[in-house]
Amino acid sequence: MLMEKKENPAEEGPHPNGFDFWQDHSERFLMMAFNREGEGMVENPDGYGKKTGDCGDTIEFFLTIDGHRIKAAAYRISGCLYTYACAGTVGVLAEGRSVDEAWEISPQNVIDYLETLPADHTHCAELAVGAFYLALSDYQKKQGCREKDATPQTPR
Repeated sequence: MLMEKKENPAEEGPHPNGFDFWQDHSERFLMMAFNREGEGMVENPDGYGKKTGDCGDTIEFFLTIDGHRIKAAAYRISGCLYTYACAGTVGVLAEGRSVDEAWEISPQNVIDYLETLPADHTHCAELAVGAFYLALSDYQKKQGCREKDATPQTPR
């Protein structure tokens, strides 16, 4: 009898090797994996970044920034539950920080926050932070363009 591979590891229940998704993950990991509050798309975001990992998962970040502080970090994902947990964590870690402080968010910060991200899914943390960095870069690029546009050019 062939068994179908489930996309959602939470549906798998106990594994023959003793791994039980619900028992072997921290409460924080489970909350981030199933919380969809930060999910969404923002029209005309202050910063936008999109990255696809080698695994095929894709994350888009949409930043709303007010006074050089991250007001919201919304995301859209096509990927696994671990990628959702990592993207949600980046959003939680980023909101309220200055843009300069947000550059300090690392994949290790995400892994530490989640407490039980499996070693074979640390690439999800790297993917989430990479997409977030692209959104920060986009914001800074837009700011640089606005500053240049606002500065009158004197003819030489």
